[in-house]
Amino acid sequence: MRIAMVGHKRVPSREGGIEVVVEELAARMVMHGHSVTCYNRTGHHVSGKEYDIEHLDEYRGIRLKRVPTIDRKGLAAVTSSFFGCLAAAFGPYDVVHIHAEGPAMFSWLPRLTGKRVVLTVHGLDWARDKWKGSFGSWYIHTGEKTGVRFAHEIIVLNHSTQKYFQDTYGRATRYIPNGVNPVAPAAPDIIREKYGLEKDSYILYLGRMVPEKGCHYLVDAFKKLHTDKKLVIAGGSSDTHWYIDQLKEQAGGDDCIIFTGFVDGALREELYSNAYLFVLPSDLEGMPLCLLEAMSYGNCVITSDIEECYNVIHDNGIVFRKGDVDDLAQKLTYALEHPNAVRMFKWLAAEYVCTRFPWDKIVVETLKLYQK
Repeated sequence: MRIAMVGHKRVPSREGGIEVVVEELAARMVMHGHSVTCYNRTGHHVSGKEYDIEHLDEYRGIRLKRVPTIDRKGLAAVTSSFFGCLAAAFGPYDVVHIHAEGPAMFSWLPRLTGKRVVLTVHGLDWARDKWKGSFGSWYIHTGEKTGVRFAHEIIVLNHSTQKYFQDTYGRATRYIPNGVNPVAPAAPDIIREKYGLEKDSYILYLGRMVPEKGCHYLVDAFKKLHTDKKLVIAGGSSDTHWYIDQLKEQAGGDDCIIFTGFVDGALREELYSNAYLFVLPSDLEGMPLCLLEAMSYGNCVITSDIEECYNVIHDNGIVFRKGDVDDLAQKLTYALEHPNAVRMFKWLAAEYVCTRFPWDKIVVETLKLYQK
């Protein structure tokens, strides 16, 4: 098959979970003998131009094409999605796979030219804090409705989103989750030199720095603890520099709270590999790739009790009541005072998550949906 991917920022890139998903799907589809083209944005990395990567025409067998983009907040996604869908509509493709609800606004374009259109809903993006009450929320919500009308198939990452589409639109969707790769843990060399961190000496959050991820709950809960461990908050912004500034003000200059900014490569691997705990205190998720990755590195995880997180960990981690700082502080205290329980969860995590969510199986399921 000839397949086009639209709606991500850039491949290869870790600007968000969608970019990782698109790369993993596309590269494995190429290995299955299919031709895959990813339509990348132009412009700079969402966390700052210092993180820009080299422009490539091919990566892991994936054809990479760049589309015109107005590199401004609120316009980059709209313009790149429009031109990506337009190019895919008139390109030699059998399937156009659109990622996320905003880009689905233009799903009618490839449908108009007879392409088979698949939409993956990575989350109900119009409900995110940064869009609430704004034109962006209306636009993304309209994209969702457009996708419902024009996509031949809709993929969702969790059962609550599946129920939402059935209840709201009477639309059947296909549950195909995100995946994860087995990994080899790394020794704490870079993080020792850069931040003075050793194995099991810190609690980690690693992900996008946006309000719905709940890092403000984590900072408040950490300040209630009596521990010599540090809190590491790693990740770049997604047009939300104000939120990072708010978190740093909330931390109040505490030397035990470290903000690393955007991380990638060996630094990211070392942070995952050597944490005592990984915490994801989200209010809203699709299917958190950072949670899958943290468990693949053998982490004991603490997450909020939302369905999208519990569906990943089941009984292989610790949950707290969403938005409840006191309950989060209690669960952190329990983990700090019961290292044997933490070791048990660490021992279970990697095998469980890599067995349940292998990328190869997920790619096969996606290809079957294309062929259908």
